[in-house]
Amino acid sequence: MFEFRKLDVYSKAKVFHHDCRSLILGTNFDRYVIDQLGRASFSVPLNIAEGSGKFSIADRRNFFVISRASVFECVAILDIQNDHGKITQDEFDGLCLKADELSRMLYMMIKNLSS
Repeated sequence: MFEFRKLDVYSKAKVFHHDCRSLILGTNFDRYVIDQLGRASFSVPLNIAEGSGKFSIADRRNFFVISRASVFECVAILDIQNDHGKITQDEFDGLCLKADELSRMLYMMIKNLSS
């Protein structure tokens, strides 16, 4: 039951969300940035879980595509915050490495469902 909990990509998505949340709590981001980054990073593991529960391949793939798009959204938010000096280059680089790994994993899942 709840097989998605055993997926490596799901575990990594949870860590990514946790890291984004820790960053949010430790900085003075604008309220709208807090909301957007929090929701986008939360969307990554939630859409992996929801997609894993779908029966049709097209539905499953769609949720993984949404999850991957949320990763990209997080990176864009972090990039802008880095440009504004709200986060350090090291913080940005560390989260980008995790985002890149998630993106690649999700891409392979999507690709495998597209064959």
